[in-house]
Amino acid sequence: MQKLDPQIVVMTKEERLQPLPVQFPRARKATISCDRSHQFYDICLINGSTVLDPTTSTFFVMDPSSSSPPYTLEKIRPYPRKAENHTMATIKELTLTSGPGPSPPCEVQHNVPAIVFSAGGYTGNFFHDLSDGFIPLFITINSIFDADQDFILVISKARDWWVNRYADLLHILTKHPIINLDNDTSTHCFTSTSVGLISHGLITVDPTLLPHPKTLSDFRSMLGEAFGHLGSAILDPPKVRPRLVFISRPVGIGRVLLNEEEAKRVAEEIGFEVVLFEPKATTSLSNVYALLHTSHAMIGVHGAALTHLLFLRPGSVFMQVVPLGTRWAAEVCYGMPARAVQLEYIEYKIGVEESSLVEKYDKNGLVIKDPIAFRGKNWSTMNIYLKEQNVKLNIVRFGAHLKEAYKIAKRFMEKEG
Repeated sequence: MQKLDPQIVVMTKEERLQPLPVQFPRARKATISCDRSHQFYDICLINGSTVLDPTTSTFFVMDPSSSSPPYTLEKIRPYPRKAENHTMATIKELTLTSGPGPSPPCEVQHNVPAIVFSAGGYTGNFFHDLSDGFIPLFITINSIFDADQDFILVISKARDWWVNRYADLLHILTKHPIINLDNDTSTHCFTSTSVGLISHGLITVDPTLLPHPKTLSDFRSMLGEAFGHLGSAILDPPKVRPRLVFISRPVGIGRVLLNEEEAKRVAEEIGFEVVLFEPKATTSLSNVYALLHTSHAMIGVHGAALTHLLFLRPGSVFMQVVPLGTRWAAEVCYGMPARAVQLEYIEYKIGVEESSLVEKYDKNGLVIKDPIAFRGKNWSTMNIYLKEQNVKLNIVRFGAHLKEAYKIAKRFMEKEG
């Protein structure tokens, strides 16, 4: 196992999920079974009729034959960051039980199974919204259900802003309104219930771990189905110059590009049409998709906004500016996913003189010369590289990378429009 910082943990191949069957095996009576063998998540299943009492966050087995000993009681926090105690402490704990005593009466009947998870934790950061939320949900659906299986989502911490922001994607996943575990007071019944999400790693879908192989490209296609309905209504594709979307970071959060305007000017001189784009929590994802899906290249400094690479078309150019101390994170979080969805990936690793850290720390000290040795096992020191550091590009060297990006983007535009 390797760690990036207190918020990012990555599995090795050996630590990942072993293939799950499409459905858990059915027993003679409804049972509760849990798989707690994975380092980063737990998953539990009630393989028969279930009643949920949201006021107590409890799922009951409805099978009358299960109300006699031996009883089963399981507790689970349905968020795929199991290894992080500080994060998991914020996730609502749910109870699954087969007794003693009968289950409460059913007030709302659903003739479909339920998938239960939390939209808490790091939700609100686009990287984590996908990496800890929708990608594990996509994997879970394709692990336990057949392709045409209908189901309903039961979600803890389904805040209004989250539901509104991802309404189009939720609608693609299920035709049913979600059940909000935090606000609902009625009991609900399901044909079966799966609690927890399966994760293959950061922005990763491993087809070898699925009964019906899917890839990150399949997930990307689902994003297009959800957010691509505007087509080119926002910006028509440029006819002469390839469009480059330059991801801009707000001042004060770290990893700000200090000479952004100069970099933009050089990109335009090389031949790009440049759009500066600073994504915000209120930005329509359909508008972002329309912009990026009709563009030919995207560039940005390492950070969560680069997750929008999943909106680019295969064959587009994606260039990541990699600050000091972030090389491994840059590769795992964005380099590997970019290649997985067939983007032309270019990495620009900044030099020491391009980092603002040289103004604060000894140029010959470990902070600058050997970030890995400096960090050791104290992951909180990553804040030096993520929050204290800004970037001032060497325009000559950066321009050479831009020329490479332009050649690829121009060919892509001529071929794909």
